[in-house]
Amino acid sequence: MIRVLIAGGQRLPREAVAAVLSAEPGMQVVAQVASGTEVVASARRTRPNIALLDAELAGLDGVSAAARLKSALPDCRVIVVTTPNRPDVLRSALAAQVEGFLSKGASIDALTATVRRVAHGDRVLDPQAVTEALHGPGNPLSARDVDILRLAARGRTPDEIAAALHLSSGTIRNNLAAINRKVGARNRIETIRLAADRGWI
Repeated sequence: MIRVLIAGGQRLPREAVAAVLSAEPGMQVVAQVASGTEVVASARRTRPNIALLDAELAGLDGVSAAARLKSALPDCRVIVVTTPNRPDVLRSALAAQVEGFLSKGASIDALTATVRRVAHGDRVLDPQAVTEALHGPGNPLSARDVDILRLAARGRTPDEIAAALHLSSGTIRNNLAAINRKVGARNRIETIRLAADRGWI
């Protein structure tokens, strides 16, 4: 029996994936969690063979959660799922030695096949995800840029962002201007829209 833990921040997609995998012969979804910080504790309790982690988890991103999980439970094999055009996530996932990497655009058949292959010892990198990472418009944003933009997207002012990230207001304003240039946008609102549309935040 392939025992699967699913970590995804959005309940409806997470439960849809759980329903698909639960209907597969020889598969059992043993846990679902909504944030990266819950992954290791849940895996310790439920002992999955496979952890299917969304790269964009709250609290602790999926790749960081994967690294912690592999340290805590080396026998648990990890598949990271991410939005298209994230070469940075692919590189980080490979560095974390995950066994599978899928684009969120993958079909249900590709998902179930990947889970089975990884459970049986293969390493599976979705060709679509690799192609997107190598040839798509890569994400120019650093981890700090992403943190800043996510807070800005929630309506935080530069002073509030500075306080949240323990940086000076001047640094945040400089970073916001630099982010606009990286993205090729004229202002913060356009930057947030473009970054969200491309799955960068």
